[in-house]
Amino acid sequence: MATTNDIKNGSVLNVDGQLWSVIEFQHVKPGKGGAFVRTKLRNVRSQKVVDKTFNAGTKIDFETVDRRDYSYLYQDGDSFVFMNTDDYDQVSVPSDAVGDARNYMLEGQEVQIAMHDGEVLSVELPASVILEVTYTEPGVQGDRSSAGTKPATLETGYEIQVPLFLEQNTKVKVDTRSGEYLGRVNE
Repeated sequence: MATTNDIKNGSVLNVDGQLWSVIEFQHVKPGKGGAFVRTKLRNVRSQKVVDKTFNAGTKIDFETVDRRDYSYLYQDGDSFVFMNTDDYDQVSVPSDAVGDARNYMLEGQEVQIAMHDGEVLSVELPASVILEVTYTEPGVQGDRSSAGTKPATLETGYEIQVPLFLEQNTKVKVDTRSGEYLGRVNE
């Protein structure tokens, strides 16, 4: 059985019968008292984030999570259909497992799907994607000391804030973790 000394970012732990993914961890050895490991964990199913502290050397259960490359095909009612890029096997994923990734997915988008015992845990996108702005109001420069932003609708239907100078049919780079505009893309 593994101990807290084996914790790494991205590890999946079984704590009290629930699966938790390690976001970050820190081994701490105070001047007084015993060493401990401070972690930030995300519940794999509910996406809830908690801080948890373990005594150093405590035995913990690691779970094996299989991550494979898939390609997004289409939305089928309340689920999303993906194809394994290695064996062309298709899998239907419920919308709650897809989460916010649906805001940035176009047909053919490459994703990673994390599975545990045949159950889909999450759909992971690259850190950023390139999408086209399908609608935005013309920007009006007014009296302001800093650059302004305006709402823009992407080709997936998701709305983000972009700088005033951006126009329709412009390709933009978007951070998939925060939904922030990262820059204009010239092709």
